[in-house]
Amino acid sequence: MKAFAIAIPSSKVSMAGFEELKESYDKYGHEEGIELFEAIDVYKVDGYSSGNGLEWNYPWEGSQIDIATGLTKTAYPTADKRKRISCFLGHWYLWQKCKSLNEMILILEHDARFIKKLPSDRTFRNCEFDIIGINDPSMATRKSKDYHDAILSKTDFFQPVPIIDEVHIPQGLAGNSAYVIKPEGAERMLDLSQRYGMWPNDALMCRQLVPNLGVTRNFYTRIQGLRSTTTL
Repeated sequence: MKAFAIAIPSSKVSMAGFEELKESYDKYGHEEGIELFEAIDVYKVDGYSSGNGLEWNYPWEGSQIDIATGLTKTAYPTADKRKRISCFLGHWYLWQKCKSLNEMILILEHDARFIKKLPSDRTFRNCEFDIIGINDPSMATRKSKDYHDAILSKTDFFQPVPIIDEVHIPQGLAGNSAYVIKPEGAERMLDLSQRYGMWPNDALMCRQLVPNLGVTRNFYTRIQGLRSTTTL
């Protein structure tokens, strides 16, 4: 399957992470290389958002109940709002890519690295889930130990995103640094973006809004622990 990694060409941290990601991907003998997807320039996010009919609809401070979904939206630490929006748009454009290609793709962020080889495309294609997280939760999400242990407590190779919070808290992947997405999943995410607006992508991509959201019991990537290019 085609693999795309979101990175920021003007950031030394981001590009160093991208190079590490590529090396780790090649190390495990994946046949297709990773294509760089340049993150949206922070100075252009307003134009890209309005040009695609998208509007940010998530609090920058505190928490609020989303009337449309009933979910609690809690602000993410963000020094520069444009960076958070740019991060969302990078994923949004790759969802569009998945839809236009009409084939399953792998979406990565620059801070992921591979720790083992992915199974065959057919394995992912034949599973019931439309979006599948492949990342080790360790240090990648809140309540990461609970998330990790919940996955390993089950024996299924593919399984639903675990429930580690109250039902009104968005239950997403362990960060969105590495996931496989099918055209059906991309269609779902694009529809949610139009219906509910832009949220941090790992909040909008949650099991309450995406029923066919799953994870693998085996972890194929792990975050590198780079300095954040979104929160700072």
